[in-house]
Amino acid sequence: MAAPVLGLVGSAAGGLEEILPKLVEPMIERGWRVAVTLTPTAATWLKATGDFDKIEQVTGLPVRVKPRLPGEESPHPKIDCYAVVPATSNTVGKLALGLADNQALTQVCEAIGGGTVPVVVFPRINAAHARQPSWDSHTSALTRAGVHLVMGDDVWPLHEPRSAPGKQLPWDAIIDAIVSAAQR
Repeated sequence: MAAPVLGLVGSAAGGLEEILPKLVEPMIERGWRVAVTLTPTAATWLKATGDFDKIEQVTGLPVRVKPRLPGEESPHPKIDCYAVVPATSNTVGKLALGLADNQALTQVCEAIGGGTVPVVVFPRINAAHARQPSWDSHTSALTRAGVHLVMGDDVWPLHEPRSAPGKQLPWDAIIDAIVSAAQR
């Protein structure tokens, strides 16, 4: 049996710099293949740190940022589960509205619309994001669409902007949500 494939989508939020040691490598250790796609800003961040190339070396797959040309084969294998980690409030809003303005959002919007590949999203937000008038409708829309949201006071207690620098993402809860979603 082939290893399941995680389509990891990262956006430019705190914790992105730790996806290799905290999510990619642990998922590989669990027997998964990991295919990474980044939003354009997230790619800029990880290229600046050198982690972009490290992720490609560890996964053996190219990190996607740009869409492929018509007729060109996908550089990633068929995805068994998507995880959007970390997801900015902007990314969550776009996913809820079906706005696919970059490669990362395109593939996840297709997965949500297709309803056959599970999608896990960890919103890396603060309390101010959650107080935005549209936040509840965005998370409700995603939940109704079957998206597994990793959030709540038991997982990620919200903090005021810039009040929790260096706060660790709930990596264990994220990994558990991915494994659980893929088994359904």
